[in-house]
Amino acid sequence: MPGGRLTQQERQQIALGLADGLAYAEIARRLDRPTSTVTREVARNGGPAGYRADLAHRATQQRVRRRRQAAPADTGRKEPQAHGRDAEAVREYEEAFTEVLVQSGLPRMVARVMVCLYTTDSGSVTASELVRRLQVSPASVSKAVAFLEGQGLLRRERDERRRDRYIVDDDVWYQSMMANARAEARLVETARQGARVLGPGTPAAVRLENIADFLGFVRESIVRAAEQARGILHTGPDTLPGSAAEPEPEPGRQG
Repeated sequence: MPGGRLTQQERQQIALGLADGLAYAEIARRLDRPTSTVTREVARNGGPAGYRADLAHRATQQRVRRRRQAAPADTGRKEPQAHGRDAEAVREYEEAFTEVLVQSGLPRMVARVMVCLYTTDSGSVTASELVRRLQVSPASVSKAVAFLEGQGLLRRERDERRRDRYIVDDDVWYQSMMANARAEARLVETARQGARVLGPGTPAAVRLENIADFLGFVRESIVRAAEQARGILHTGPDTLPGSAAEPEPEPGRQG
């Protein structure tokens, strides 16, 4: 299996595969590359709809040049990776994760801070740690943190040294979905109000009623699913599938 960075020819094959509607796994098979390589490549270079081989190749070359230019300043200051992780693989994953969040609508700096939090074992960092790890200004970190805090995607606490520590809770995605559900509920009610104002049975009113019914159904489905699956967010390593934890006895049976 070939290693190293993707060549320009391989990127052109990826672009052709995407245009033909091929799955990442099939594109990777044709390149004799891991599927994760193709997934990361596409995610950080515009996504399936925006991927361009020439632009992706140029962006990669620019990233390589930036890292080489920054290398002298970083010599001797690289933080060791916990749990024997591959530092290069972690860095590439963080870039790909960031691109996915950017494509979902988040500002890039906000996405970088989120990724930093989610890929930290402790799930918490200080402002100075973010500045050092992301190589950005304190003002950039402050703006990103304020945005995430306003969205309920992180919270802050004072540690024993009186520093602000930013924390991502296991429950944050559930709380975020509930906040979105409340916003959808207001939209549903507004649509129904519009239907009443425009007159029942009129084309505009029917359109708004249909929108309200659709959004209401989707909202209720999401709320039910989130409540049923909430416990997954608190699953520990000892209770993951395939762990050594002893299974619970079946109902009605004694151990």
